[in-house]
Amino acid sequence: MSDPTSSSGSTAGSTEAGADGRADAVEPASAPRQPAPRDAAERAAAEEASAFSHAPVPPDATAAYGEHPDQVVDFYRPRPGADGPRPGPLVVLLHGGAWRAAYDRTHISPLAGLLADRGFAVASVEYRRGNGGTAAGRWPDTFDDVAAATDAVAALALTALGTDAVDVRRTVLTGHSAGGHLALWAAARHVLPAASRWHRPAAPALRGVVALAPIADFRSAVELHVCSGAVTELLGGAELLGERGAETDPAALLPTGIPATIVQGDCDEVVPPQVAEAFAAASATAGEEVQLTLLEGVGHFPVIDPAADAAAVVVEEIAQLAW
Repeated sequence: MSDPTSSSGSTAGSTEAGADGRADAVEPASAPRQPAPRDAAERAAAEEASAFSHAPVPPDATAAYGEHPDQVVDFYRPRPGADGPRPGPLVVLLHGGAWRAAYDRTHISPLAGLLADRGFAVASVEYRRGNGGTAAGRWPDTFDDVAAATDAVAALALTALGTDAVDVRRTVLTGHSAGGHLALWAAARHVLPAASRWHRPAAPALRGVVALAPIADFRSAVELHVCSGAVTELLGGAELLGERGAETDPAALLPTGIPATIVQGDCDEVVPPQVAEAFAAASATAGEEVQLTLLEGVGHFPVIDPAADAAAVVVEEIAQLAW
């Protein structure tokens, strides 16, 4: 399942939250790797093949948040740890796939299973995507669904899993690629204008957001032609980028007051690291630092691959916020 792009990423520094909550410069994080393939294309293909080699992990329960078949959430119960069963923090997971119909939540279910094995309750959200073919997203349906799902997910999780399994006071939003964009956007709805159809009257009750190689800055994503122009398709055309991007571009909705961490491979050619760096720069300009963790020698897919060391970094970043 490739998200094609014409650009490649480059290595950059990262930031990490210090004791005062601000971000301090650190060296790029290093995820231990298997022997590197002979070239970048071979490495990327091997990473993608590994990520999609896992069998889908069936959920413990599924609940609807609307009437459309795509308006559903899969729930995964946390597996008991060494100290026995206890309520797990709720991880709300939004899948990627360039907002295109061909890519649904099935491909990210192995990551949901990994998180459940690590003691988290997981809510994997489905949402309406492109209307068939290669179209990216539906306007405004994609955003309607994510807003509705994230508003309803705490109550749905308690019903589906029970208070013995899930602690909704410890909720973290996470998502990969286009899903990383949606996670950052969902956490920013309280800063939208009051007249916006997606405006929240108050900030969501979140411990934070962990965005995995997110399409977090629309300007840089358009310039880099990320996912074959998916941002422009999502918003309905180049002539609507300014108007609609003002309500849907996470980089335009800062500051939010919600802690945010980005985990990004420095060799990502699908969503190059320049996109995350642009979002981090916009956050700093707005007076709000984001933690940017760059994984050395890692591309787009290892962050959702349970067999990759990068996924262990993701689990740890979620745990840091949740606990």
